[in-house]
Amino acid sequence: MPNHEQIYKTQAKQYDLMISRQPSLLAVIEEITPIKGLGVIDLGAGSGRLTSVLAPHAKSILALDASAAMLEVNAQQLTHAGLSNWKTSVADHRNIPADDNSADVIVAGWTICYLTSSEVPNNELNLEQIILEMKRVLRPGGMIVIMETMGTGYEAPHPPEFLTQYYSLLENKYGFSHKWIRLDYQFADLEEAERQARFFFGNELADRVVVEKLVTLPECAGVWWLEV
Repeated sequence: MPNHEQIYKTQAKQYDLMISRQPSLLAVIEEITPIKGLGVIDLGAGSGRLTSVLAPHAKSILALDASAAMLEVNAQQLTHAGLSNWKTSVADHRNIPADDNSADVIVAGWTICYLTSSEVPNNELNLEQIILEMKRVLRPGGMIVIMETMGTGYEAPHPPEFLTQYYSLLENKYGFSHKWIRLDYQFADLEEAERQARFFFGNELADRVVVEKLVTLPECAGVWWLEV
């Protein structure tokens, strides 16, 4: 499998191109909580998949990520869009650089999983620290919205085994509501589909893309939310 940590450090632009082939998530988030006029923190903001669609509506947005290279792409996009209501900062989810009760909404897309997968040491403790930090920085009535994979290349939820414990903890220990959505990649052609699948998901899925001619690559995503 490709090394995602390395990709986020060294290939931020190619990663950004890949996720640009998925639909906007603004409507999905707005269905859970309005964004207009609110203070938002985007955890694991990366190259800006969520930051770029939320920033035009938010009062302010703080984009946090462990990768400075990803945040650089994010900042370029926000600047290019003529927005000035944002800041970026390199940070760890277990230590959010924000004051107590300072935000209304926290979004975290495809990111908490890297600290809470069952293959990671102290995964349950990591999750507990992250949830406590999110609750600390949110105002009463604030909303947490988490998105994670439910399987790439599948038309119905097929979550990776190493994430099922984390998803179960969100729902059963921490009381998050949950649904799943389709978030298919729409690539320009088969060549792009194969290249991007091999780049991020590995050879097994890329070979399937070629054999099944998957210019549209199915993707399921889970959405979890909690009012604090």
